[in-house]
Amino acid sequence: MRVTRAFAAALVVTLAGWGCRTPESSAGDRGAAAPTSAEASTPIPAETRTLRVLVWNVWRGGNELADGPEKILAVVEAARPDVVLLQESYDIDGDRPTTGRWMADELGWNAHQGTSPHLCVLTPLDLEATFFHHDWHGVGARLRDAEGREFVAFSIWLDYRAYLTRELRDEPDRSDADLLEAESVRSSRLPQAEALLAFLEEEGHLAANVPLLVGGDWNTPSHLDWTLDTSRVYKHRRALDLPVSRAVAARGFSDVYRAVHPNPVQRPGITWSPLFRVAGDGGDQGFERIDRLYLRNPEAPAGGWRLVPRAGEVLPRVWEDDALPLDERQFPSDHAAVLLELEWVADRP
Repeated sequence: MRVTRAFAAALVVTLAGWGCRTPESSAGDRGAAAPTSAEASTPIPAETRTLRVLVWNVWRGGNELADGPEKILAVVEAARPDVVLLQESYDIDGDRPTTGRWMADELGWNAHQGTSPHLCVLTPLDLEATFFHHDWHGVGARLRDAEGREFVAFSIWLDYRAYLTRELRDEPDRSDADLLEAESVRSSRLPQAEALLAFLEEEGHLAANVPLLVGGDWNTPSHLDWTLDTSRVYKHRRALDLPVSRAVAARGFSDVYRAVHPNPVQRPGITWSPLFRVAGDGGDQGFERIDRLYLRNPEAPAGGWRLVPRAGEVLPRVWEDDALPLDERQFPSDHAAVLLELEWVADRP
């Protein structure tokens, strides 16, 4: 564990600024907004108004690297999240349970994975209820903090096939219509996203009086990242209304990272892939922000509480040397982790 703890210590230093209200950590690229009179009169201390969410695909449960689960745990501990939305929380090789359940035991936290082979909600908060959409595509929980505020959080994953950026790399002359069929014909991402959104509506989550967070590995970029400006910077992008992220936005969700960092050129937020800089076929890697957290606030929030995005960070900040053998890597996943900070704001007189 000596190497792992050293990595954790280094990561704590990297994240040290998160505990402070600096202009960057508090309000991303837009500058901090002055508190309203309602916010200023709220008697709850500022540190208890913060909700930290970590979204992370942990690459086959950590089984692909030496001490992989321990390295995953070190990242989680250093990030100090209130909730972790995990993908690929598989059974750990040997006699340990799934990665999420094992970390819950190590940390004294709660975990909800149910029958899913890989989706997990990990948290030190109280689990008030649990929800199931699909073993592969969505599990969730209603969580309650020490101040009595509640929210619902879902961990999700969508089909990896026909990766959009690679499709464009391999056939750059595709028409827009043909390219977008990667989302619904050559993969099932759009139908899976629509089924998830329909489930959230049918189960009353979209009409609930608490905030709703949906995060995970969408396996496709966002329309907020495929813009005219980014098409001038990245070789394999176009300015397109990508249907999966558009469908989520149409249901009233905001992209938390983009709410904090709206410019995708200045803050690309790449999550795929810090580990594999060359694609498996030896060609250009399709670097994209495919791991995202979405927020939907209620129209009539319980207690007047809603969540406001304040900060967003992609980990690791510095990628390790690509020449390092896998077993020598300290960051233990092919996906970057996304750490988001939101603030509880009271809409009441």
